[in-house]
Amino acid sequence: MTDPASSARGPRPVERGQVLAWGLWDWGSSAYNAVVLTFVFGPYLTGAVGDDLPGDVSANSWLAWAIALAGVVLAVAAPVLGARADAAGRRRRAVGVWTALTVATMAGLVAVRDDYRDLALGLVLLALGSIFFELASVSYNAVLRQVSTPATIGRVSAFGWALGYIGGIVLLLAVYAGFIAGDGPVRGLLEVETDGGWNIRLVALVAAVWFAVFAVPMLLVVPEVAPAPEARPRGVVSAYRALWRDLRTLYRSDPHTLYFLGASALFRDGLAAVFTFGGVLAVTVYGLGAGDVLVFGVAANVAAAVGALVAGRIDDRAGPKVVIVASLLGMIVAGFVLMTLSGAVGFWVFGLALCLFVGPAQSSARTYLVRLCPPGQEGELFGLYATTGRAVSFLAPTLVGAFSYLFATDRAGIAGILVVLAAGLVALWPVRPPAKTPSRRVAPQ
Repeated sequence: MTDPASSARGPRPVERGQVLAWGLWDWGSSAYNAVVLTFVFGPYLTGAVGDDLPGDVSANSWLAWAIALAGVVLAVAAPVLGARADAAGRRRRAVGVWTALTVATMAGLVAVRDDYRDLALGLVLLALGSIFFELASVSYNAVLRQVSTPATIGRVSAFGWALGYIGGIVLLLAVYAGFIAGDGPVRGLLEVETDGGWNIRLVALVAAVWFAVFAVPMLLVVPEVAPAPEARPRGVVSAYRALWRDLRTLYRSDPHTLYFLGASALFRDGLAAVFTFGGVLAVTVYGLGAGDVLVFGVAANVAAAVGALVAGRIDDRAGPKVVIVASLLGMIVAGFVLMTLSGAVGFWVFGLALCLFVGPAQSSARTYLVRLCPPGQEGELFGLYATTGRAVSFLAPTLVGAFSYLFATDRAGIAGILVVLAAGLVALWPVRPPAKTPSRRVAPQ
């Protein structure tokens, strides 16, 4: 493949096979986000494993705080690990290593029985999986410019997100039909026993295999980037010193890049919370059963995929800021209405409306940064992107847990998500939209 820096000299052809291989990682990663964290194992952990948990703190609050702690760890680790991988030309290897560790934690969930004494194990594995998955995503997102041109970044990014949503649909349908559908002591077409949550635990194992298989094409087809010519090994202390120098340089040379990093950190935390707690709230607040949550998950992924694909073309024409602002406004309105309703029908209507806007906001946030980033410095800015995101990633989960605890109802947790989305929208509003072709460059260290 042509060196990424060549994009500064004009558009270059991109091999469709590499775009597809890159997108298949998103397809596979849906196993963690859609199946494990949101629609199957997360609700199982809070609704079945933690059902008889003693004490005043609900399993939902414990899950929120576990994810929040994972965010704190990521804020500390991401700048060092991401910068070292990119500078050394090991971006693809970094994706492979962190993906393998994510798969290992997913497979480990098979040991979490339907017993509140196993809640701690489930929380630890989900927290570790969140850390490893986000670290893999840092280097994966940095590859976007390698498989796109300035004129197609929006569509390629949306293609990846859409594949992720569609992959989630396929896997959710498969595990629902095979392991969850029906009643009684055995479930699904495979007639798997439910004793001790065995059928749900096997779903986690299937999801781990799914992610591992579909991560392989990118690791084989998309070539590694060359190491930075001036790169030198950095210790922990020097890595953080370089991070602060980069932040100061960004503030002097292009403060709007820094403003976007801060604004996106807020609204991305709200977007992540929608998927983290959507399935849990469906069960505990709106009365959906395990099977209904799976069906809703399929519909939610369809809505998000359609939204992302449509918005990808708008992104390439009108720019990513238009897409993000419209999406956040739509989510806030839908979420506020949802918070005032009860019952499954209201959740279906406004929950799907919420998901329709999630895909465009996620995809265009990624293209926004790529358009801001000078060619050849994707890893550095995506490292900062991850760092700023992780620095506040505790915010939405903590507010969900705190609101649920203070008002003694899980419904109040929705307000915590809306507060974070609104804060992100307010912070993004004055940020200058990116140019179609990035030309600025962060001063070398």
